[in-house]
Amino acid sequence: MRSLCVFCGSSPGFRPAYADAARLLGRWLGANGVRLIYGGGRTGLMGEVAGAALAAGGEVIGVMPRALVDREIAHTSLTELHIVETMHQRKARMADLADAFLAMPGGFGTLDELCEILTWAQLHIHSKPCGLWNVEGYFDPLLALFDHGVAEGFLRPAHRALVLADGSLPSLLDAMDAWRPEAALKWPDSRPPAEP
Repeated sequence: MRSLCVFCGSSPGFRPAYADAARLLGRWLGANGVRLIYGGGRTGLMGEVAGAALAAGGEVIGVMPRALVDREIAHTSLTELHIVETMHQRKARMADLADAFLAMPGGFGTLDELCEILTWAQLHIHSKPCGLWNVEGYFDPLLALFDHGVAEGFLRPAHRALVLADGSLPSLLDAMDAWRPEAALKWPDSRPPAEP
């Protein structure tokens, strides 16, 4: 893995553990020569992971829509800042630049990015690992929803398995490194999934 796209909050959250985790990830990226691809912001967890990666000597590439740059929330010390016109272009550019994806705690934007990149994996638009760092159990309700989707016939087990989730960063990175794409198509035939 030469580059990792990180989706995370533009807010720090209420628990100090979230910012601590963002800094830990940034330091790991810098120390291991893995380029950070992210949304380009200087606030919240986004700013923490970017700042820590830069401080550790890492390369950090931000991608931000012009409207957000104009609001002066762009990080000004990045290796590169790609300015695009729309949020759709932002997500596509980050996906093109990354070898893998990792989501940390965040709000609607983080969930949007995570779900879109998982959908693209499901549809074979990309074949890159998708990790979810479950810091402090933040994503437990989302993971339960994904399991519920399988139980109710809306997610195939092979697609649920696209989400590599762990509360430990080393374990998650190991799982992402070992991951290989499955050959499960979204619609392999016209039949609905079998009842459990």
